[in-house]
Amino acid sequence: MKHILALDQGTTSSRAILFNASMRPVATARQEFTQHFPASGWVEHDATDLWESTAATAREVMQKAGLQASDIAAIGLTNQRETTLVWDRKTGQPIHRAIVWQDRRTADLCAELRAQGVEPLIAAQTGLLLDPYFSGTKLKWLLDHVEGARARAVRGELAFGTVDSWLIWNLTGGKVHATDATNAARTLLYDIRRGCWSAEICDILGIPMQMLPEVRDCAADFGMTTPDLLGQPVPILGVAGDQQAAGIGQACFEPGMMKSTYGTGCFALLNTGDVPVVSSNRLLTTIAYQFDGRPSYALEGSIFIAGAVVQWLRDGLKIIRAARDTQPLAEAADPAQRVTLVPAFTGLGAPWWNPECRGAVYGLTRNTGPAEMARAALESVGFQTRDLWQAMQADWPRYDSARAVLRVDGGMAASDWTMQFLADILGAPVDRPEGVETTALGAAWLAGMRAGLYPDQAGFAATWALERRFSPVMPAPDREARYDIWCKAVAATLAMTG
Repeated sequence: MKHILALDQGTTSSRAILFNASMRPVATARQEFTQHFPASGWVEHDATDLWESTAATAREVMQKAGLQASDIAAIGLTNQRETTLVWDRKTGQPIHRAIVWQDRRTADLCAELRAQGVEPLIAAQTGLLLDPYFSGTKLKWLLDHVEGARARAVRGELAFGTVDSWLIWNLTGGKVHATDATNAARTLLYDIRRGCWSAEICDILGIPMQMLPEVRDCAADFGMTTPDLLGQPVPILGVAGDQQAAGIGQACFEPGMMKSTYGTGCFALLNTGDVPVVSSNRLLTTIAYQFDGRPSYALEGSIFIAGAVVQWLRDGLKIIRAARDTQPLAEAADPAQRVTLVPAFTGLGAPWWNPECRGAVYGLTRNTGPAEMARAALESVGFQTRDLWQAMQADWPRYDSARAVLRVDGGMAASDWTMQFLADILGAPVDRPEGVETTALGAAWLAGMRAGLYPDQAGFAATWALERRFSPVMPAPDREARYDIWCKAVAATLAMTG
């Protein structure tokens, strides 16, 4: 029986998941790697760690399952997006650590570019905003700050890539320098309407275009692995950025379908079909997936702190030992206290996009304790999701909010309490699927479909299965009163910025 190997390279760990011919996971391997914080607001990864942990988990999962390379029909790859790498084309050696998507070092550069009036052009072509989140300004920083980098790039000696390109390069022994449309769409350099790199934006940022990878469909030929990885070459046939892979894994193929992934951050994608919807509410217009050269678009809202707020309760406040401790604490919280946490630890994402904003807590009393803080932390995820939900409704008139259902995945989706509050504050059903590995499944399906092992879009969508639906039970007046308090807390937090 043939299998698909999904490689999921994330922000804090690399994972490998084997899926059988029925698209069921049969083995998993995971390896964490070191996070580097060289300055306040800076986040880096050792590029070698990303590659070596990916290769190690690939080998480990094969050993766990007792499979050989001949048992693998194809590899599907998904990755943390926007994280930026530059390496030497001849030696394959990175010129600097990878600058992670969370990194804020280019905030001043973004402000300068905004003052120059170039943001409308960039937004029109890329669907993105001028924010340190994206790869373009990170790449400019590397060219400006690594000695000799710009001259080497002009001579064609250096290659740029997001994590997918870096892994493809290493998986193929340097034979393939490519990316897929979903990852390209997150670089701040890709014209999502014309389907090509933007010469205008590269000129604005001073980026030599010979550094850029070739852009391919999500389900495409990305080369063969070197024999030493698994024992013999295996084709790489599917690639998508992690949030788009989750949308694919949730089978959000129809316009109006929406998914929200709750990991370190939260990322909500609303499929808008073949039309790139321009946001009036500072959401992002991006590519959901691309098949046969035809992109399908999405509106995306990014929340920087979701699961990370639970990590803060554990590692910062030390009021819990494990993430599962938050639910009983939240259930035990005093209902009379209305503690509100705005977790802007690294700024606020959509729809606010304020990188300088920092977190705040409101409504503290002498009786406030760990239970109330835990509840406020979990509720902050629901409130932020409603911010995105409302912005999407306003941006896309075709969106039928009365019939809307949110499909959820990611670590926090396992919390019944959090998902029930999410349904309550949205006033809409929240569907949790049977399969929780939606990101890896999306990458696996891309590769398996391309290999002829898995069904087409319609057949795959038919396999999606509901584990539990959370329906709203909170009275509408209570819902609106709670959300009003949240909006006031955000306004007060933003007022303190600067």
